[in-house]
Amino acid sequence: MLHWQWKRFPELTLEELYRLIALREQVFVVEQKSLYQDADGYDPGAHHLLGCPPGAQEPLLAAYLRVLPPGLKYPQASFGRVVTAPSARRHGYGKLLVEKAITFIEASYPGAPIRIGAQHYLQRFYEGSGFRRISDVYDEDGVPHIDMLRSR
Repeated sequence: MLHWQWKRFPELTLEELYRLIALREQVFVVEQKSLYQDADGYDPGAHHLLGCPPGAQEPLLAAYLRVLPPGLKYPQASFGRVVTAPSARRHGYGKLLVEKAITFIEASYPGAPIRIGAQHYLQRFYEGSGFRRISDVYDEDGVPHIDMLRSR
């Protein structure tokens, strides 16, 4: 099981910031071969969820996502950069990340719908958490994406 911690951008240590950027680049840029600018301006206004194994010899970030408040990227609340380290996969952390994001958003922004830009191949995964597709497939940094919405 992982130790989960929510942090605002100013609360992140330099080491935590480095590890989350490194994990996002490892998966999205290197593994998925998507050339994009990770520093998109949303991190400073986001809530960051870090999942780390307790008692690890070396600091390891196993799972991560960020939540964006309503009005930052979309009129609705949002979350993204959902990522699990390759070494931590097959433990259900992706589903747990999404559940934690939904719970956080519902508590922080009561009644706010949640809009996400999801990789197209994950449509069914997000539908399992109550999201519905609201756009055609579009290219984002060389990866097919769709917009999805979860309403109350």
